[in-house]
Amino acid sequence: MEKKELPDFMALYKKWKQLRPGPQAELRRIGKPDELIETPTFYRLFAGEAAQEWAKLAYQRLIFCLPCIKHTDEDVGLGKALARGKGVSEKRLFQVIRSEPPNDMIQLRRILQMVEPSVNWPRAAKLLWYWNQRSKRDLLEEYFMNHPK
Repeated sequence: MEKKELPDFMALYKKWKQLRPGPQAELRRIGKPDELIETPTFYRLFAGEAAQEWAKLAYQRLIFCLPCIKHTDEDVGLGKALARGKGVSEKRLFQVIRSEPPNDMIQLRRILQMVEPSVNWPRAAKLLWYWNQRSKRDLLEEYFMNHPK
C-alpha cells in the first residue's frame, strides 16, 4: 500500500495571505462550508488541487477555517490554542465533537472566529484534512491536556 502525500499546507496559507483584502473578506463572510462553492476566492485558493471527492471536501474544510487562524512557527496545535483561548468552554468544544457534518465545522469556525488562535498551520491543517471522529478526539484530548486547571 503506497503512502499518500499530504498537500503543501503552507503553500495554501501563503496563497491566503497574498490575497487582497476584498477576497479575504469574501471568505470571512461565508457561513457554511457549502457556500464556498459559490465563492470565486475559494477557487483561487483551491485551484483544482484535488481530484477525489474526499480531498475536495478536505480542501473545503481547510479554506473554511483558514480566515480564522493565524500561523505561528511554534509547535501549537489547535487543541492547545483553544485551551489557551479565552472563552472556549468545555461545553462549546463538546458541541463540536458531538455534531455531525457540516454543523461540526460551523461550530468549530464560530469558536475560531471568537478566539482567532495562533497555531502551527501545517499541524492544524493536518487535523482538518483528516477530520473524522479520531481527529475530533485528538482535538479534545489536546484541549484537556493543555487546559489550565
